[in-house]
Amino acid sequence: MAFLTICLTSLLSFAALFLAAKLVGRKQISQLNFMDYITGITIGSIAAELATELENPWKPLTALVLYGLVTWLVSAVDLKLMRTRRYLNGAPVILMDGGKLFRDNLKRMNLELSEFLVLCRQQGYFDLSAIRTAVFEYNGTLSILPYSNRRPATPQDLSLEPSPEYLSVEVILDGRIIDENLRRMGLSATWLQKQLAAQGISSASQVFLALCDQDHRLICYKNE
Repeated sequence: MAFLTICLTSLLSFAALFLAAKLVGRKQISQLNFMDYITGITIGSIAAELATELENPWKPLTALVLYGLVTWLVSAVDLKLMRTRRYLNGAPVILMDGGKLFRDNLKRMNLELSEFLVLCRQQGYFDLSAIRTAVFEYNGTLSILPYSNRRPATPQDLSLEPSPEYLSVEVILDGRIIDENLRRMGLSATWLQKQLAAQGISSASQVFLALCDQDHRLICYKNE
């Protein structure tokens, strides 16, 4: 009986956690801000307790629902009232500007100089002299504005007008032809077979991934 109860409360915990995550939104899954971090830890802890609570599972379930609703309410207030964002999420802080490092701002963000250098290198800047402004965002990422003469050249700098790029579409996934994507591009299975044969491939089952671009060029990755 106890085993069955644990199974039922575990399923209830999973369902409640899934609904709470849907209520909070996808932002919880991507980059976390301060409030998301706190909410994620708390909801996960309550869900674990709910899975093993045999006598009164409604108590952690109530707490789980309440935390989900409060998180949704805070997110709604954050979207409606811009002034609250500074207090709920914090504000961006300038760590470097015009070749000067601001020690007080680094200290205020609990960021050591070595950690700042690591963040710069992760952005591809090994030379600090190439950085004009570095901003520490409220979600813990570092945004860098390089000096104009140190940034990569763009087509606009070279007075070029490249053709627009579009996403390639998957037409074969793990040996299976995606008929819907073929029809959406105005192509047929016969066309696909001819393209495969031209590349020395006799069957779609030999292809791990095949992509088709806007010019109907087929790029195949065989099963290796």
